[in-house]
Amino acid sequence: MKPFITLLLLLLSLSLTAQKKVLDHTDIELWNSIEGERLSPNGAYVAYSLEKGEKDHFLHLKTASGQSVFSYDRASRPQFTDDSKTLVFSITAWKDSVMAMKRRKVKKKDLPKDSLGIYNLTNKTFEKIGNVKSYQIPEDWSGFIAYQLEEIEVPKDTLKDSTESKKKKSKAKKVSKKNGYHLVLRSLETKEEDTLKFVTEYTFAKKGKFLAWTTTGETDSSNYAVYVLDLANQSRTLLHEAKKADYAQLSFSETGKHLGFIADTDTTKVQLRPRELYHWEVGMNSAEKLVDANTSGNDLRPSAYEKLRFSKDESKLYFGLAVPPIIKDTSLLEEEIVNVEVWTYDEPRLYTVQELQMKNDTTRTYLSVIHLNQNNKLTQLANATYPEADLTRYGNAPYALVRNPEPYALESQWTGQRARDYAVVNLSSGTAVKALTKVPGRVELSPQGKYVFGYHNADSLWFAYSITKRKYLALTPGKVFYNELHDSPSHPSSYGTAGFTEDDKALLLYDRYDIWSFNPETGASTRLTKGRETKTVYRYVILDPDQDHIETSKKALLTTFNETDKSSGYAHYDFKSGRLTPLLNGPYDYGYPAKAKRAQTLLFTRESFTEFPDLRVANQDFSKITQISNANPQQQEYNWGTVELVNWTSLDGEKLTGMLIKPENFDPNKKYPMLVNFYERSSNGLHRHRAPTAGRSTINYAFYASRGYLIFNPDVKYRIGYPGESAYNCVIPGVTSLIEKGFVDKDNIGVQGHSWGGYQIAYLVTKTDIFKAAEAGAPVPNMISAYGGIRWWTGLSRQFQYEHTQSRIGGTPWEYPTRYLENSPIFNLDKINTPLLIMHNDADGHVPWYQGIELFVSLRRLGKPSWFLNYNGEPHWPLKLQNRKDFNIRMAQFFDHYLKGAPKPVWMDRGVPAMEKGVNQGLELMEE
Repeated sequence: MKPFITLLLLLLSLSLTAQKKVLDHTDIELWNSIEGERLSPNGAYVAYSLEKGEKDHFLHLKTASGQSVFSYDRASRPQFTDDSKTLVFSITAWKDSVMAMKRRKVKKKDLPKDSLGIYNLTNKTFEKIGNVKSYQIPEDWSGFIAYQLEEIEVPKDTLKDSTESKKKKSKAKKVSKKNGYHLVLRSLETKEEDTLKFVTEYTFAKKGKFLAWTTTGETDSSNYAVYVLDLANQSRTLLHEAKKADYAQLSFSETGKHLGFIADTDTTKVQLRPRELYHWEVGMNSAEKLVDANTSGNDLRPSAYEKLRFSKDESKLYFGLAVPPIIKDTSLLEEEIVNVEVWTYDEPRLYTVQELQMKNDTTRTYLSVIHLNQNNKLTQLANATYPEADLTRYGNAPYALVRNPEPYALESQWTGQRARDYAVVNLSSGTAVKALTKVPGRVELSPQGKYVFGYHNADSLWFAYSITKRKYLALTPGKVFYNELHDSPSHPSSYGTAGFTEDDKALLLYDRYDIWSFNPETGASTRLTKGRETKTVYRYVILDPDQDHIETSKKALLTTFNETDKSSGYAHYDFKSGRLTPLLNGPYDYGYPAKAKRAQTLLFTRESFTEFPDLRVANQDFSKITQISNANPQQQEYNWGTVELVNWTSLDGEKLTGMLIKPENFDPNKKYPMLVNFYERSSNGLHRHRAPTAGRSTINYAFYASRGYLIFNPDVKYRIGYPGESAYNCVIPGVTSLIEKGFVDKDNIGVQGHSWGGYQIAYLVTKTDIFKAAEAGAPVPNMISAYGGIRWWTGLSRQFQYEHTQSRIGGTPWEYPTRYLENSPIFNLDKINTPLLIMHNDADGHVPWYQGIELFVSLRRLGKPSWFLNYNGEPHWPLKLQNRKDFNIRMAQFFDHYLKGAPKPVWMDRGVPAMEKGVNQGLELMEE
């Protein structure tokens, strides 16, 4: 009887597996992603929204024990008040409803406006407020919300003639919109409201109970003004008013006892704006002017673009002094203006970079400070010699760090390095002391401002510079605190830093596996964790985002990751005892946890190839874990897949690792078509979940596994100067090792990749016929022409990429002409026998799209089966949902035809003629 029951259960299991659905393109609309997850400050509640099929959002509020409390359709961006008594969120219209209105040519101003949702967690009541443009709640206190209503109309009695035409009334509406929006201040406890009219900007203080706002006048005849409302005693103070003014950078100190803003009361519209810096302190009847063009002592004046910032101790107000603009001759006619670009060989920045940085250049400022406790003393910190400046996080330290990248800007065109000279500025005297010269890499101030520290890319080491002693100290000479797997012709990057401990006593640095403590005065070091022995990576978790240092009096939460089996988890480290306590570990990818503001509750995710990263809540030591969300229960209805690590040896003798994805009902006695997809190294993402989505550049593993494909993702190790050959030496033996296992259909193997992956695929198909079909997105077939190209998103020359970074040639075309030729597929296209699908968009800012054109027209010239997809106006990848869906359908049709014998789609047979673009997509399958 027992064998019969076992057989019955086996047959039942096979039947259930066979009954599972196969993923189709339309199924992506069923999948949810989690967005805006929030823990209440007291740790008792979790709020999040589910975005379904990249369309509508659905808000969920649950207790930390997983009990559902409240939900609302079309809602997102949840926020808890500081007292954890109220949840506020945004409500939008159904996307399909908005689309239907657009089809009916409904004007934009008549489309549905957003609403504000307010849910009271104490009495479980909900209220919806319509037509809300924006809203704010205080960060560290509670009781109020301020929300701004959408477009308002000027009351009829403010118009000069009540019998004006509709045209004039329409004009009046536009004026009222330009002049601000009504702001409603609401008590969350009593629901009492106060309406503040024509508000252009508003802000709450972080800790103190203050609200500030700017207005264009509460009536048509009122002046422009700045107000502060003390909500503790309900007193309003008029800080500044003018017949007309532009106000900017309205900023409170942390407690709200100080306020700063920029005012421009000039009405002549001159190009040199006479902006002024104002300051108000509790107890003052109005704001006082601190800085204008006269008091700054030079041609500089306060900037409306540099954010105002108070130090945490509220003794300093930081602001920007604007560089005088280039004055245009407005008397010239269009016919008299010469528009010519003059490119100079030795100017620091390439002209294309200057064009893209035009706005930054025209709004450039020099950081300055007002010492509020020193009779409002002004100190300019940055200047033409050192135009860029950084402060400590709290801004309390007596020093600023200034830097100048210009001497090395020209050479960055080909080095790819961002080297800078650094100096330390005394905030009181303004005296600058040069500290570092030509340092490439990240450099910053320690939290207390005692040290300048950073990683020197060229020297591959960490350093500390004592500000008071003016002493430079290399912390890691002879030690490997740089990327051990670095394989490009550039300086290796660091593994990063956890930060400083209290009072700048120690700097915690990462090597490949462990956390080390370094004394910034002596360089003495101690290894805190012991991860190298087990190939386990330990990293510090920041649980308090407001903290600027690591508290050694508390246990530190660490993430863990094992390089061998790719498992991960969490651990505690006790700084006092030096004890490391594992908390949680498993064959998953555990997310970066967040801590409740005033409780020990943690919010985190856990995922694997088969498990969606749902939200979970845990106590401090993870001994009690509760799953909060179940975003995609429908997944169990579909044939999914499994993932495993595979190993092989490259043609260079290197031991390599990769991922193999199999269909859920995999049978080792069958033969499966296989897709190869790779970039550089991906195996550390073994446990990453891949939900079925309309991807912008790569195959979706779950989608293809569900449809009966194997997917192989091999890691690649590169040899400098030979990137194409390296890809061949790593990928092809990986493919053949899987063929030898017997379950791969060797006659039906495809390959797909994008950008750097696209280049490697273009190279591979010139060297092997092992692939029956290939898709290469944004490929570079010609390294010689690409070397002289521009990365249009940044304006940068592409030279550095070939000489020093990803393309890995290691020098110029005149130094290594053979390398450029050998690594360029364009010179071997006649050897390609693999049908090729190319996707390259005409607004690509990374890889010039003429590279894709070079590849396609050459294949066309040779009569090689090839197709070219260009999603007009899209960048490096298609971003619009309709284009991503289209790309995924075409790519699947392409591979299904060649690897599974499916009928050809019309577009592959006859293309889509230009006159039919956007009308007939040609996605229909041809009859056999």
